[in-house]
Amino acid sequence: MAEKRGGELISTPRAWPGFSTRAAGIHGSAIDSSTSLLQSQTHDIVRMAMGSPSPEAVPSTEFAAVASEIFKPGAPDVFDYGPTEGEANLRALLLEFLERQQGAAPAPEELLITSGGMQGLDLTCKLFVDPGDVVAVEAPTYTNGTDVITGYGGAVLEIPTDGEGLDVDALRELGAAEPPKVIYTIPNFQNPSGATMSLPRRMELVELAERWGALILEDDPYRQLRFSGEDLPSLQHLAAGNVRVVGVHTFSKILAPGLRVGWVTADPETVGRMIDAKQGLDTCTNVPMQRLVARFMSRGLLDAHILRLRPEYRERRDRMRQRLEEHFADLGASWTDPEGGFFLWLTLPEEIDTEALFPVALAEGVAFIPGCAFSVSRRFGNALRLAFSVCSGERTDLGVKRLRTAVDRHLAGA
Repeated sequence: MAEKRGGELISTPRAWPGFSTRAAGIHGSAIDSSTSLLQSQTHDIVRMAMGSPSPEAVPSTEFAAVASEIFKPGAPDVFDYGPTEGEANLRALLLEFLERQQGAAPAPEELLITSGGMQGLDLTCKLFVDPGDVVAVEAPTYTNGTDVITGYGGAVLEIPTDGEGLDVDALRELGAAEPPKVIYTIPNFQNPSGATMSLPRRMELVELAERWGALILEDDPYRQLRFSGEDLPSLQHLAAGNVRVVGVHTFSKILAPGLRVGWVTADPETVGRMIDAKQGLDTCTNVPMQRLVARFMSRGLLDAHILRLRPEYRERRDRMRQRLEEHFADLGASWTDPEGGFFLWLTLPEEIDTEALFPVALAEGVAFIPGCAFSVSRRFGNALRLAFSVCSGERTDLGVKRLRTAVDRHLAGA
């Protein structure tokens, strides 16, 4: 802004509008921030922080072959806008895939293609969470999920978890005074603990949600990556016709996170409102990547790819657990034993602050996510999340060894 003084234009400070009240609930992600931090390092680091497929698990050769079929002269529509609900071919192939994998698939009007799983979480909270609404979450839980909740003004109610997943009895007790409007859960190979919600608890949770009239937000990115134990029915399946459930899924874990392609399954009314909301957000999910995924699936590659991933991830889990036994058993540490997914949850003696441990570990050449990042109340200060998915055998050995060296330095006050 400028005004004339003595014939001259003089600039005056402008009063900028303040951020919205909602902005106070946006905290960012310790997980995603670690990506930038690690890229700035110049020494070798064993990366056990991000929940990503390993480089070897990304079918880059097949992607290159498929891409050559799609991205060619004479096909300019590949780079055009697409339908908000998703490319028709991808939707049809995905429904067939879900029928094969799970024995049942949603109706076409119950499916929405999204820009990764995170957009599914965002759209759900945008539609169902008003400022002050109570949202029950697992503790610990995925920090990006809680950041979306608080970003829309939701009041987070943390519920304890154990080896069977969310403690429904604790939820019943803690939510009695003011029942939550939304219950956010990661039932399969939970992020960060790796726990899977047992069938009895799934049934109890559905019954409780029905009594309260609560929506269940079922974040399920790892379902196809079960490598031991028995498949369990989804909460959406168990709740059909009685409880509104939004299922959030992604290709990030079974193919590659850079694709930014996911999907949501929900009742037609919810999907319709999500389409409206998405049109005011990004119009459509990345069309070239949708077509890449669709062509990959149409060639019958996805089912075989998942079959290859499962034993590989089981081997990586076992390797990490063996190295933890060698290097951490004498400390009295404990760790989880997931039946699938990407993560182990390591709990160290109480005197170890894993947030303070992090820079020491980074200097030693290993990265993880401190436990406090997975709690809005910053609990779990002596725990940390390790992604076994990223590292092959020798790198896992080296990473766990470096982590123990860092713990010893931390305990010694170095």
